Amino acid sequence: MPPPGVGQTNWSTHHHPVEGRDAAGKGGTIKAITGRVSPRVFRVVALPAPSDREKTQMFGQRYIEHFPAAGEIVIFDRSWYNRAGVEYVMGFCSEQDHGKFLDTCPQIERYIVDAGIHLLKLWLEVGQEEQERRFKARIDDPLRQWKLSPMDLESYRRWYDYSRARDMMLERTDSNYAPWYIVRTNDKRRARLNCISHILEQIPFKKVSRQKVKLPKRSDKHKYDDQLSLKGMKFVAEKY
Repeated sequence: MPPPGVGQTNWSTHHHPVEGRDAAGKGGTIKAITGRVSPRVFRVVALPAPSDREKTQMFGQRYIEHFPAAGEIVIFDRSWYNRAGVEYVMGFCSEQDHGKFLDTCPQIERYIVDAGIHLLKLWLEVGQEEQERRFKARIDDPLRQWKLSPMDLESYRRWYDYSRARDMMLERTDSNYAPWYIVRTNDKRRARLNCISHILEQIPFKKVSRQKVKLPKRSDKHKYDDQLSLKGMKFVAEKY
């Protein structure tokens, strides 16, 4: 995104669902997008499995409460499209619920866009060989083993089931007002740069002028040795 002081979006709302296969690089891409922007403007939403209460709600209700207000940008690390992917493939929803979602989703997104929200949908696509390499790296690296779940292993086994679910989702929910944009992510660095470039092209922003900041002179009033006063306190060992 533009560095501080270079650009500023207009006062509209932006909503970006980021979807993709397991190990496609969603987390790293989102981190790259949000790494140099204000957390007061950009929010990342990554919802856990629905609670017992949320399971009784209208589908999608728990996502709606996180939608952006004016001047905000919300990035969903997985979104209501879980219903078209993992829920459908793993049998967490019925065929009827899956079909109903694909039928109604474009209508709901039409309403979202008509309400003034810029809806930008990204699908991160990783190849079979690269996904396998990343999974094996997680198995071998203790620092990354937390990224590997039983669900990831099952998604690896069911590659073509997920491919068919992806194809159905893209065919039924791609529209002129809320299109899908596919990002190839075998090369993580290029994928992240391509995502950032694409988002900047989609979001209107303009250069803004900012007053030059100058540090004021520190006051010596009530001056004292404020390090000596810490003597005898417990400090973290400086091992490095």
